[in-house]
Amino acid sequence: MQSSSSSYFSRLLAGLGVAASLSGLIVMLLLPGIRLAAWGVLALGVALLTVAFVLDFRNVTRAVTGRRGLFGAGTGVMAAIFIGIIILVNAVSITNYKRFDITSLGQFTLTSKTKEVLAELDRPVEVQFFFGVASEIDLTLRSYAESLLNEYKNFSDKLTVRFIDTDEQPELARQNEVSTYSTSVFKSGDLRRVVFPWQLVVLNNQGQVSAIEAENAFTSAILEVTGKVQKRVYFLTGHGEAGIFSNASNGYNNARKGLQDNLFQVGTLDLAVNPRVPDDMVALIIVGPRDPLTSNEFDILKRYLADGGWMMLMLNPNSPENFRQIVEDWGVRTEEGIVIDEQSFVSPNKDFPLVTRTRFAPFMAVAEAYFPGATAIFQKDDAPENLEITPLAYTTLESWLEKDLDPKSEPVFTEGADIKGALALGVLIAVNLPEEADEGFKDTRLIVFGDSDFASNQHFFDGNNGDVFLKAVNLLTTGKELISIERKVLPFRRMLVTREQVNFITYSSVAVLPLLVLFAGAVIWWRRR
Repeated sequence: MQSSSSSYFSRLLAGLGVAASLSGLIVMLLLPGIRLAAWGVLALGVALLTVAFVLDFRNVTRAVTGRRGLFGAGTGVMAAIFIGIIILVNAVSITNYKRFDITSLGQFTLTSKTKEVLAELDRPVEVQFFFGVASEIDLTLRSYAESLLNEYKNFSDKLTVRFIDTDEQPELARQNEVSTYSTSVFKSGDLRRVVFPWQLVVLNNQGQVSAIEAENAFTSAILEVTGKVQKRVYFLTGHGEAGIFSNASNGYNNARKGLQDNLFQVGTLDLAVNPRVPDDMVALIIVGPRDPLTSNEFDILKRYLADGGWMMLMLNPNSPENFRQIVEDWGVRTEEGIVIDEQSFVSPNKDFPLVTRTRFAPFMAVAEAYFPGATAIFQKDDAPENLEITPLAYTTLESWLEKDLDPKSEPVFTEGADIKGALALGVLIAVNLPEEADEGFKDTRLIVFGDSDFASNQHFFDGNNGDVFLKAVNLLTTGKELISIERKVLPFRRMLVTREQVNFITYSSVAVLPLLVLFAGAVIWWRRR
């Protein structure tokens, strides 16, 4: 009786010892903050097991030295050896591993140039990817960016990546000036670069997404925010253009500072002094010229655009003829006159048309801006078919182009002389990308505004005028990456199924499998009854 009671007590202690030991291990793994208490619980468990072993020493010895005990001990030793080998292999694999990318494009393998940039990072870089679900492409972009950025992290411990739901954290999106899903924000110190979703997609002739490519844009953004390389834009001078270092009301000093805050390097170009386009120029900006180009300068600019150059030309109603001729060669024209908008203007000036969010191109994402004394941009009837001409900002239907404005009297629309309707104040002209574009494809891009005063010192900080200018420059230079690396374009594929195929997939997954399980159960029941 006493032996039975002692055996029961030792088994109870052993059970409590096992429970305490397991509890200590679990607490130690899940709650490292109270590791000292976990060690105490673990020590208590070991002590209880030791007491149980001493109290029931004879039975334990008999169990271990018996046939069943020896078999169990051998099995335990083999299991311990097997587990030890697995732990050792995993420990070695943590610091010594090899990945294989068997995709046809090697889309999960970074180029040597990107690996070099990441290895040389000497300061922290944070990447915020703002995602949301508006279309199929948003889902694909998030998945692609997540895979690519996680691969970036494998090559640098100074890179941190956060994926942020724009709808759940709208305030954070506003703080980062993000208004579009699938936008990436790269930050390092006070430097910041935004990579827009349209920089990651390749469009076909129908304007549909045909492929995705992001390594150029992401690596270039890292180079910019770490101060290694910056895009350089030039302002044309020598024709009465606004001065980018002038603090006068018509100067462009504020615009220059805005570009520099957006990580652009800014320079000036005088073709009379240096009659060639600089090799490091990403884009050329021409602001309100008052004097005509020489024939040599005209030829240089025409050749620059024909060779795939990127230019922003900000004209005024009285711009020289050969500047207007440059844009006419690219499918648009300007006419003498000033835009009047009686429905939306900056009071009391009806020749200061006010453009609100709904009358900007969606990718501009601007609340409102105005264009003092602007002319309109018209698409020519004989514009080349390979050009895509997109209005960036336009007026209301109640506006017109006043051909003979008298500043001393109220403007009145004159039938037959003035042009009425929604008028474009700025346009983006781009060459359509062929389906099989080769390395020599010349992707000319041209932005034309009918006004230059909206971004001058006097108006730059009014409304969102400065944002319009900066966003236009960003739009113009989007895709002009800072490094040249091997392109790894991921095809964007859609599974096209008919209505009958959709029904088959639905019903086969919902009904067929459960019916097969029921049939198998019925057969088994029938055979065992």
